[in-house]
Amino acid sequence: MNSDNTIPVLIAGGGPVGLSLAIELGNLGVDCILAERRDGSIPVPKMSQVSERNMEYCRRWGIAAQVRQATWSPDHPMDFVYVTNLKGQELARLQVPSYKMRGQLAHSPEGACHCPQTYFDPLLVSCAKSIDTISLRYRTAAESFSQDANGVRVRLVDQITGDAEEITAQYLVGCDGPDGIVRKSLGIKLEGQGVIANSSNILFKSPELSSMHDKGWARFYRTIDDAGCWSELISIDGKELWRLTVFNEASKTSEAVDVDTCLKKMAGFDFPYEVLSVLPWERRDYVAERYRSGRVFIAGDAAHQCSPTGGYGMHTGMGDAVNLGWKLAAEIEGWAGPHMLDSYEAECRPFARRNVDYATSAFAEVTGLPGLPAISAAAPGGANAMRDYVQNLPQLSRSSASAVAEKVKSFSSLGETPLCVNDGSGPPERDPVKLAPAAHPGAPAPHAWIDAATSTLDLFKGQFTLLDFSGGKADTAPITEAAKARAVPLKIVPIDNKDIAELYELKLVLVRPDAYIAWRGDEGPIDPLSLIDQIRGAP
Repeated sequence: MNSDNTIPVLIAGGGPVGLSLAIELGNLGVDCILAERRDGSIPVPKMSQVSERNMEYCRRWGIAAQVRQATWSPDHPMDFVYVTNLKGQELARLQVPSYKMRGQLAHSPEGACHCPQTYFDPLLVSCAKSIDTISLRYRTAAESFSQDANGVRVRLVDQITGDAEEITAQYLVGCDGPDGIVRKSLGIKLEGQGVIANSSNILFKSPELSSMHDKGWARFYRTIDDAGCWSELISIDGKELWRLTVFNEASKTSEAVDVDTCLKKMAGFDFPYEVLSVLPWERRDYVAERYRSGRVFIAGDAAHQCSPTGGYGMHTGMGDAVNLGWKLAAEIEGWAGPHMLDSYEAECRPFARRNVDYATSAFAEVTGLPGLPAISAAAPGGANAMRDYVQNLPQLSRSSASAVAEKVKSFSSLGETPLCVNDGSGPPERDPVKLAPAAHPGAPAPHAWIDAATSTLDLFKGQFTLLDFSGGKADTAPITEAAKARAVPLKIVPIDNKDIAELYELKLVLVRPDAYIAWRGDEGPIDPLSLIDQIRGAP
């Protein structure tokens, strides 16, 4: 770590996005300071699931197994259950298998995992602490900054002693949340629908609750009353910790929330519980108008805010971190072209806008479910109520397809990006429910098992990777020499596997450090130097 109060990258904010960026930079050998004004503890989990894509990042960092085993039992199903209350009628169930039943997936080496933030953040912290080039500074706030062509001067203040120091960084990244100082100091405005609803979270402890109803274990229990779907209950640890989210709760303070009434209405009976936290909050639909000003960037909730419905928030933010990490490293190492850092906003902002739209739509879909009178009018009681509820409710009858389809969209092509060479193929038409992989430039590199323990995704760490399916017939020397001439890190990986070759379609496939496909062809490029210049942001 530099000792003269200079650092390549300073990260303001130590949530999952800031920690992910630090880990990416640290694994690339880039010194960074992460400054977080809090002490790092997570008393209340704001998120509960790590998406499939984010689990692939955890695999990249060597912590996927720890995340998977953190709290949720491998035997617990991950169902979405729609009920009048826990003691009442089950109206519909979207069945999602347990980890044990799910087994190995065809399209990814990792599946989505239930791992609330109270468990997930400490795993990221432990990973970051294991990397020598990362300095974690808790109870330290980035209170102000200024920049010029040579760097960013950041004023850090110790939140315990009040002592201040100035750090000069080559780059500053604001991962300091929706109300952090970085975006506000830059004067970057937010665009979108704004606040779409007010909600309240009730975090409580009840070891007895799971045994006092007949619905079994599930990830979500969504409750329906006369007006429609009014709340959802989620198990935090798969044992005794629970969170009830009341969707349209107008109370502005925790004291104004009628906790006892909400919990009894959700359960349909009295049960013992200990309330740990009551938190009113706003569901938002925002994306920042820009992600960069000079040497300062924003990422995560500082750049986009969405309803947690569907799990797009952290999913999008960690994508920001992985996208920006290798680009900052390229700039610091000296091989990035002049447009490399501009590509961060060009790639990630449209991605965020799509995901925020999906989250807003998903929340509207859940809260738009018809109330009990409509169900009773269709079929009063018994098994027919569940059948007719599904038949008369397009949103719910589509839920198994739409939930997967939205995830596919959120993992899809980067769209128009200056760092990938468009070969005219574009995203193929495919059934969105089947999660069919695609190998066109701008798409995530498809997963396939090279052997029982190694995925193709395990190959893409810290450098560009040229997959060679030609059996040694393609001449890769020119592209190797071009990369060397521009100091671009490149690794050649021959793969002798017919199934993987068919998946990737062409004989040579160049993959970026963030596991997105940059270029492909059956022969080496006509102008290797021009190709290398384009993928490093110097067209």
